[in-house]
Amino acid sequence: MPEPVVLNAFNFESTVLKSTTPFLVDFWAAWCGPCRAVAPIVDEIAAEKAGSLAVGKLNVDDQPEIAQRYNVMSIPTLILFKDGEPAAVSIGASSKEELLKRFEAFL
Repeated sequence: MPEPVVLNAFNFESTVLKSTTPFLVDFWAAWCGPCRAVAPIVDEIAAEKAGSLAVGKLNVDDQPEIAQRYNVMSIPTLILFKDGEPAAVSIGASSKEELLKRFEAFL
């Protein structure tokens, strides 16, 4: 089962912005309860959509400059990037069905 990529300042551009497939980024932090609740859902989506969607996780405590660049003010925030640009955003904990519905038009 494909694991989400751990994203950081060194690989964000090459991994997310230059991806040829849509890329879902989970902005999270270890202390965030809702982030921990969403994590297994993100993992399931990564497994189910492997090949048509890439998935990565970015710890906002470790990479605050990237979170700021995309105006991430609260977590969890999931941003779907398509062709290197943010295409859709989900803020807060959501069900798998809600997330898939929000992002399906871009997949």
